[in-house]
Amino acid sequence: MNNFNDITVDVFDEKTLGLFLKKIDFSKLNGLIPAVAQDYFSKEILMLAFMNEESLRKTVETGYAHYFSRSRNKLWKKGETSGHTQHIKEIFFDCDNDSILLEVIQKGPACHTGHKTCFYSKINNRLPVNSGNINESEIDNKDAACDKEKFYSLKLLYDLIAGRKGSDPEKSYVAKLLNEGPEKIGKKLQEESLEVILSAVGSDGDKDKIIYECADLMFFYIVMLIYSGIDFFNVIDELKKREGVSGLDEKKSR
Repeated sequence: MNNFNDITVDVFDEKTLGLFLKKIDFSKLNGLIPAVAQDYFSKEILMLAFMNEESLRKTVETGYAHYFSRSRNKLWKKGETSGHTQHIKEIFFDCDNDSILLEVIQKGPACHTGHKTCFYSKINNRLPVNSGNINESEIDNKDAACDKEKFYSLKLLYDLIAGRKGSDPEKSYVAKLLNEGPEKIGKKLQEESLEVILSAVGSDGDKDKIIYECADLMFFYIVMLIYSGIDFFNVIDELKKREGVSGLDEKKSR
């Protein structure tokens, strides 16, 4: 039998899938197991749901997360109505073989409230030590419309910028840049690259200046990717190919 430690769903065949499903213990929670979804890139915990054997099989076979709804007593695909799907990259299970960790590429927010993650409420640091009582004032649970996500990533930035692609150029700088084409975007990239260099060379240790200019540069790089129809993951995949390869050797191979 295969010695499973983690599962990459891209290489599953029916025999391997059968062996995997036999290894998972569905007996402890009336045929269900907890399934934690984690962002593949940031490692942020997105949500907790439950799976039965059918939903886990469907997840592996399709490459998209399927769960079992205890309230509706039925299988459901994450994002089937909202479009906020979870593309499976890897599956892990724990030492007792009774819970699953899914590493996913999340499209849009994971939570039905519009938050990136379902875990946006927290007990703040006023919680008394050795107390079993939690006051309402000690829980941060803000409405999605007024709560700004504390988590940020290049992928999130890419999605935010890409979301403005079809906006009115008179109201959106991103839409205006995309309409003006690669020459205009390229010119901004040149300008910002020079600004980064100048700030690093002549800022006398002013890190805030370097950070500011680097943020501008990254913004225009992402705009160029979007104009060129290149997904953020294409760049990530290229970087992953170079992992473990000497930079000098990589340059020689060009």
